Amino acid sequence: MNILIINTGSSSIKYQLFSMPDQNPVCSGLVERIGLKDSTITHKVYAHSEEKKLRLELNIADHETGMLEIGRLLTNAENGVIHDPEEIHIVGHRVVHGGEKLKETTVITQTVKEEIKRLFSLAPLHNPGNYQGIIIAEKFFKNAAHIAVFDTAFHQTIPEKAFKYAIPEIFYTKHGIRVYGFHGISHQYVARKAMDYLEKPSAKIITIHLGNGCSMAAVSGRNCLDTSMGLTPLDGLIMGTRCGNIDPSVILFLMSDMGLSHEEITELLNKQSGMLGLTGYSDMRDIRKLIEMKDDNAILAYEMYAYRIKKYIGSYTAVMNGLDAIVFTAGVGENDAVIREMACHDLDYSGICLDRLKNSSNETAIREIHSEFSRVKILVIPTNEELEIALQCRELIDRTEGKS
Repeated sequence: MNILIINTGSSSIKYQLFSMPDQNPVCSGLVERIGLKDSTITHKVYAHSEEKKLRLELNIADHETGMLEIGRLLTNAENGVIHDPEEIHIVGHRVVHGGEKLKETTVITQTVKEEIKRLFSLAPLHNPGNYQGIIIAEKFFKNAAHIAVFDTAFHQTIPEKAFKYAIPEIFYTKHGIRVYGFHGISHQYVARKAMDYLEKPSAKIITIHLGNGCSMAAVSGRNCLDTSMGLTPLDGLIMGTRCGNIDPSVILFLMSDMGLSHEEITELLNKQSGMLGLTGYSDMRDIRKLIEMKDDNAILAYEMYAYRIKKYIGSYTAVMNGLDAIVFTAGVGENDAVIREMACHDLDYSGICLDRLKNSSNETAIREIHSEFSRVKILVIPTNEELEIALQCRELIDRTEGKS
């Protein structure tokens, strides 16, 4: 079963092809800077334990052109992995926001597409690109089943006492204003991996996804009990360009006293805040260089970033009445030993003790970074959202066809 995974952003298309049941990708790639002059495609083919990498610089005017190039690379006589687009059985699409109606992995119908489109206002940076990716992919892979996997779906098990806001009921019942949570595909994947690793399906785990976007989740027995992002991906942790938790009165002040428009505030909080607002850089590698130069703003930004994580560790431990493991994942979570150490510092009262030597390891597999005295396991687990999407697509088809 050939399953092509597509993750469409506002100016990019990320893709991976799996030949299930093998969980290793056949190929993967990234189309970047769509609509700009210096567009690029990075295409990798994996065969016989080797990786063949191809990088192209092209003029990719729009997503349709990008999808055409992906199709050409997949079927290319020299670097291709299939002969014809009809060999793709399933196309799995990552969709960020599913709202309250799209609660699980589902075959894409016209009704599903209309609901994804209706949710544009709740995920303006993501859902429009996801929707466009579906429309274009349906043209190129006409005989495939197109399936949507939602970032919000994993968080649908959050209890009402945790997902509702303390505002008049009509805003929830009529407008659907509530906590939805995001990065659910990643949280679900690493939580599943952690429980398998611990051989404890009922484990209480805090998953910490740290990339340009950051979020945390409290997971017990494979159910999500709480998460740091809310109605939109803006809430919670300090992120690359997003502010995370903020007093709502700050927004009112920006409107009433400073005269900023809705558009200006949206741009400010989503694209000009977070680590970028604090240091001038959104990439943690650049901020680390500033820290090495003893830059006070960078040092404080790191402290703020780790402090916010630590607060959520404490609150989620309380919510679950205990903790078996903490999992760090995604670009920063997997690679930034300093942030992991700072986030776990002075948590020994909670049974969380990090081993600095283990933490400095550069291994890419699942690894333990806690000390022998730690009652709580501290794990680093590489995330793989594309594989999780492929697995969910296959599970849906198997259920539909009545397979065990």
